[in-house]
Amino acid sequence: MQTMPKTAPDRPLTDWQAAEIPVGYEEAVRAMEERVRAIREEGAKGLVWLLEHPPLYTAGTSAKSKDLINNNFPVYEAGRGGQYTYHGPGQRVGYVMLDLHQRGSDLRRYICDLEEWMILALKDFDVTGERREGRVGIWVKTQNTEAKIAAIGVRVRKWVTYHGVALNLDPDLSHYNGIVPCGIREYGVTSLAKLGVTATMADLDAALRRSWDRVF
Repeated sequence: MQTMPKTAPDRPLTDWQAAEIPVGYEEAVRAMEERVRAIREEGAKGLVWLLEHPPLYTAGTSAKSKDLINNNFPVYEAGRGGQYTYHGPGQRVGYVMLDLHQRGSDLRRYICDLEEWMILALKDFDVTGERREGRVGIWVKTQNTEAKIAAIGVRVRKWVTYHGVALNLDPDLSHYNGIVPCGIREYGVTSLAKLGVTATMADLDAALRRSWDRVF
């Protein structure tokens, strides 16, 4: 696992890590839960962990069985908020472990900050990401409609966050056909590649780091 540069000394210290190979979902959850425990019990620093998963579906606490169309990939109960989503190669997952006691114990503000993090990162690629009332995630306008480009789902344990965000760089979008993403049937999903953006995962990681420093 490659360690990325830390934030400036005058800001709350948060570690950054980027996994070089796909990480299994159960392994990732175990690692997150251990970090959450360390933050809560030992005062460990927060962590932003960037990674990819092998193809899989996760079910949030509001997931409905009818929204799982097929189970061609493993399905995991995530325990986070939200419904069904897909993770796989070409999608950057950002798992964020922070002590919200240090940020005013304001969960609503935290989720808003995660949204802003995604919006500012997309702006680096001249893509306008937007919020939508009643629809979680970040949305972009397409030719005749709009589509989701980033998903957000968080879990909080004694005011320490985990899970986080997932932004589509260039995943196989056909893999979303096995679910109704986030329970929304009216709109599809998209990616930076589908929008015509040529970027590497390293480019995206750099944009995520810049936008994080602006928001958090």
